[in-house]
Amino acid sequence: MTRQHIDLLEFSELPAPVYFRYADFDAHRFAPAHRHPWGTLEYSAHGVLRMDIGGRRFMSPPQYALWVPPRTEHSFYSAQPIHYRAVCLAPPICRDLPPHACTLAISDILKAILKDFAARDVKIPERDADVRLAQVLVDQLQQAPVHECYLPYAHSAGLLGILEALQAAPGDNRPLAHWAERIHVSERTLARQFVRELGMSFGEWRQRLRFVASIEALDSTRSIQEIAFDMGYSTSSAFIAMFVRQARCTPEQYRRHKFL
Repeated sequence: MTRQHIDLLEFSELPAPVYFRYADFDAHRFAPAHRHPWGTLEYSAHGVLRMDIGGRRFMSPPQYALWVPPRTEHSFYSAQPIHYRAVCLAPPICRDLPPHACTLAISDILKAILKDFAARDVKIPERDADVRLAQVLVDQLQQAPVHECYLPYAHSAGLLGILEALQAAPGDNRPLAHWAERIHVSERTLARQFVRELGMSFGEWRQRLRFVASIEALDSTRSIQEIAFDMGYSTSSAFIAMFVRQARCTPEQYRRHKFL
């Protein structure tokens, strides 16, 4: 597997207070660790965005975006093809955005503006209408609900080992009790550890993992039923219901959207 380097922006300062970048990256593309004086909203319109930001790992599906504050070191890797979108913001605009790296839930309005700008290849808004749309986008960002991380990772060795085992096999249906026994703690202790370190339950983390894994699987030729079984669901209808709750569309609709 050969990783291909992604070209970084060459200028030292933004050419405008709000600057847009768009690219369709193939699988196994990467950008090494770097930093710049502006802040960046990193978003994948299709596919899962994987980044290391400030020493933390982030994975973000298309319902969310990653916020990288100014001068924060970050790197990027695409395991699967993605439709990449970025909004670069001058430091004064960043003052009303989180001071630390995080996940932002993005609105349908923000997605629509990004889709429109990408279709017209608007990098610097110059027309009056585009300047107004860019201001709406910034307003939407400043109001976006903040999530520390869509799929957080643990710090303790025992819990991290469980998460890595589940990531290697998202369809593993073994219960919390099995994993507690594996690291020699009680089920109750492990349940509390999930909430304390990850901010969510074992069941919630595993469901988010399966959603992220299913997004990547939908780039294959496998049927929805095959993907459902791979994700640990006994029926395709249960898998579809989970996907709709997370993505607000069916797996088939998501798959078709790639080609729109």
